[in-house]
Amino acid sequence: MKKYVCDVCGYTYDPKKGDAKGGIAPGTAFEDLPENWICPICGADKDSFQPA
Repeated sequence: MKKYVCDVCGYTYDPKKGDAKGGIAPGTAFEDLPENWICPICGADKDSFQPA
């Protein structure tokens, strides 16, 4: 699974780790994140992320 980086703040979403703060379980691919998921650091939406 690919990692994705936030263009705004540089946060890296790692599917192996998920996003505990956002209620996303480890093993969740970026493509499977809810459409309303936001960056846990800066609040940017999914459109602000690019493949790492």
